[in-house]
Amino acid sequence: MASTTAVPEVALRSGDARPMPAIGMGTAKFPVVPKTTMKAVLEAVELGYRHFDTASMYATERPLGEALAEAVRRGLLASREEVFVTSKLWCTQCHPHLVLPSLRESLQNLQMEYVDLYLIHWPISLKPGPAVLPVKREEAVPFDFEGVWRGMEECHRLGLAKAIGVSNFTTSHLNKLLAAAAVPPAVNQVEMNPVWQQRKLRDYCAEKGIHIAAYSPLGGQNWSGDGSAVLDSEVLAEIAGLRGKTVAQVALRWIYEQGATPIVKSFSKERLEENLGIFDWGLTDDDLRKIDQIPQKKIVTAAGVLFSAEGEFTSADIADMEIVEE
Repeated sequence: MASTTAVPEVALRSGDARPMPAIGMGTAKFPVVPKTTMKAVLEAVELGYRHFDTASMYATERPLGEALAEAVRRGLLASREEVFVTSKLWCTQCHPHLVLPSLRESLQNLQMEYVDLYLIHWPISLKPGPAVLPVKREEAVPFDFEGVWRGMEECHRLGLAKAIGVSNFTTSHLNKLLAAAAVPPAVNQVEMNPVWQQRKLRDYCAEKGIHIAAYSPLGGQNWSGDGSAVLDSEVLAEIAGLRGKTVAQVALRWIYEQGATPIVKSFSKERLEENLGIFDWGLTDDDLRKIDQIPQKKIVTAAGVLFSAEGEFTSADIADMEIVEE
């Protein structure tokens, strides 16, 4: 059995939730090959990962659950309680009456009695139906922040989600949600990395006690195929050379030092192990100044990722759904 790396943990603002391990493994990989997902998750457990991120939209809940159950059988984990599992509510289920059934379906896929964290995947509501991409623009409908969050709070009250939160929410979305929330969101999972630093949103979330989880921490969702603005950064490469680290490790360490939790999406055992090597060293003040000056570039947008280019938004305004915030 491989030696495991001890990963620090972050306390969430939710009395029921166990602390969140300070790095997570993302499982969004298309096309989904269940055996590949299971193999990667088992290798991650062996290396020391205890935080796993999935979503109903990813179609990886079932292989993730099977892999973690197998890890328990093999003695790699003492029990399910040793891991922190996040899943997410898809846009077609963002209706008050569909929130709880959607979580119950996710739990059935995972073969678990609860998730540690359940997130609203996007601040976007689509007409109920199959989850397909790209989405027709006319499928978007106004988002019922109060009603949907009441459904999330019910999931929490029943103990099916130890903590609840959101993903891709801007300060504007959070303002609407907090105005209606009895239980405030514990986490906001957003795109965050040295080339999209989310300074305004991070300041807001820190003030409100909302923890940031960072997806695309290495700029991996540069879907145009022209490389990664993070991994290709000359600034980060220079710092990596000075510190004797990789560019990926510098980017992940920067996120960690900002108080956020990176969610890394790699199924390579070598990369998974490399990504854990961020906790026993630090960036200098000069390193941080250089990173602060990197030009900013948002990769993931609602219009660019979710919706088809054709058609019209007939019921909802794209301005209310967009996730870009300077």
